[in-house]
Amino acid sequence: MTENLAASIATLQEMIQEARIVAGFTGAGISTESGVPDFRSPGSPWMSNKPIPFEHFVQSVEARREAWRRKFVMDDLYRDAKPSRGHLGIASLIASGRMPSVITQNIDGLHQASGLSEEQVIELHGNGTYAKCLSCGRRHELDWVRRHFEASGDPPECIHCGGILKSATISFGQAMPEEPMRRAQKLMAVCDLCLVVGSSLVVYPAAAFPAFAKENGARLVIVNREPTPLDEMADLVVHEEIGSVLSAFVS
Repeated sequence: MTENLAASIATLQEMIQEARIVAGFTGAGISTESGVPDFRSPGSPWMSNKPIPFEHFVQSVEARREAWRRKFVMDDLYRDAKPSRGHLGIASLIASGRMPSVITQNIDGLHQASGLSEEQVIELHGNGTYAKCLSCGRRHELDWVRRHFEASGDPPECIHCGGILKSATISFGQAMPEEPMRRAQKLMAVCDLCLVVGSSLVVYPAAAFPAFAKENGARLVIVNREPTPLDEMADLVVHEEIGSVLSAFVS
């Protein structure tokens, strides 16, 4: 461990100890150590399997067929992904009582796999580990969806109402989920420390939450390998591997 990294970890530990309420905010970078590809890295498989825009998905059977094909290609790439040291560090902070919940831009379900409950994870962009009906909201498990799709070649329909089934993620052009957005706003309004981990902070409206917390009086810490647009306003910026930083908090 370098002296700079050790000093950064010591400063972060002190800031967390001084905080009354810590708000966690995570992005794709926390999952890359788990083998989950992010959107923006060169050669990312997301570039050849881009999510279908919501409007096209709803309007076209062919678009839905292609969306599910791409979905299962991507799922196979990180089927065996396990929570990273970053996920475990966040889980430990929540277990300690200092962090009520974590706000995440991720859809991979790895925060839950690290031991967190559904209530402890605020998913701004939904969850890709199951599907939901766009009409009645009924949940469908992906194993069933995939069996149906691969057997028939047709996009599946809701077994309850016959509506359109879609991965329970928020697609481009789809409205942000009201309840998670409300919960995230509430947490950022009351926290006195916002800990951003693995987010480029360029995807809005989600990326506005850390800036809101800072403007509301909270200290802001950013742990990310690459610079972000909010680095200049942060109280601490750590450009190191996420696992190397957060492993210090794993209990």
